[in-house]
Amino acid sequence: MPKRIFQKLLPDPAIIKNNKSFQVLGEHIHSPNLWHLNRKSTSKAVFIGIFCAFLPIPLQMLLAAALAIFYTANLPLSTVVVWISNPLTYAPMYYSCYKVGSILLGESEASFHIELSFDWLIHEFPNYWKPLFTGSLILGIFCGSSGYFFTQMYWRSAVLKKWQARSERRKNKS
Repeated sequence: MPKRIFQKLLPDPAIIKNNKSFQVLGEHIHSPNLWHLNRKSTSKAVFIGIFCAFLPIPLQMLLAAALAIFYTANLPLSTVVVWISNPLTYAPMYYSCYKVGSILLGESEASFHIELSFDWLIHEFPNYWKPLFTGSLILGIFCGSSGYFFTQMYWRSAVLKKWQARSERRKNKS
């Protein structure tokens, strides 16, 4: 069952509850609904994690945790899924977001170059932010929804297979 797979991948809830980083969330973090692994909470957590991963903002995990609390999704899973955006995937993800945003806004694509300097941030970033954030929102919603529905289908499929196997075992016993 998918629940066992996710339980192996996720950290222990007690460790997360006692982590000082998450104390910002207050008493809400102790709600048992945030720690249950079922089809609904897992699917919502996958959506939240993927959506937040596509946002080009700092503190994506904190946003994912806050959204998980608000929508009662599985908290550890939503924060872990955010890590699909990492230093190895930033460039292709955000470039794709920029391209999609440029197409949707009908803007001509500027030559895309990034410098890690305050001067670039002040003078060049204003040329890129609208298509980047538009594409990020669109791809975040699209990929998050895809992850949500894939998780729903996978979970349902696994449960049906388990029921069929149990039914076969009962038939063989008789």
